[in-house]
Amino acid sequence: MEEMKAKLEAAIAEHPVLVFTKGNKIFPRCGFSAAVIAVFSELGCDFECVDIFEHADIKPALVSITDWPTTPQVFIGGEFVGGGDVVRELHERGELKEMVDALG
Repeated sequence: MEEMKAKLEAAIAEHPVLVFTKGNKIFPRCGFSAAVIAVFSELGCDFECVDIFEHADIKPALVSITDWPTTPQVFIGGEFVGGGDVVRELHERGELKEMVDALG
């Protein structure tokens, strides 16, 4: 799991907006993942998705990084933002766009 944790940390550092989801942008496999993907698509920002089902070690490694048990999990600028509910609330208040715009 330590190897996977290192890979995830590298991906988090590499991608300005990174979303760990169930499924992918084209075929989200849960409503919360679909909602987060829709929010970032609506904002028109470039974002990457990592499907937690791609490898058995992804979810436990991710939880060890964030201490957050549910998916989706969103990182902006290398910082953990939260899950679906947090992203929705930030979007409704206009704060999510500000966070994304601040990336440059």
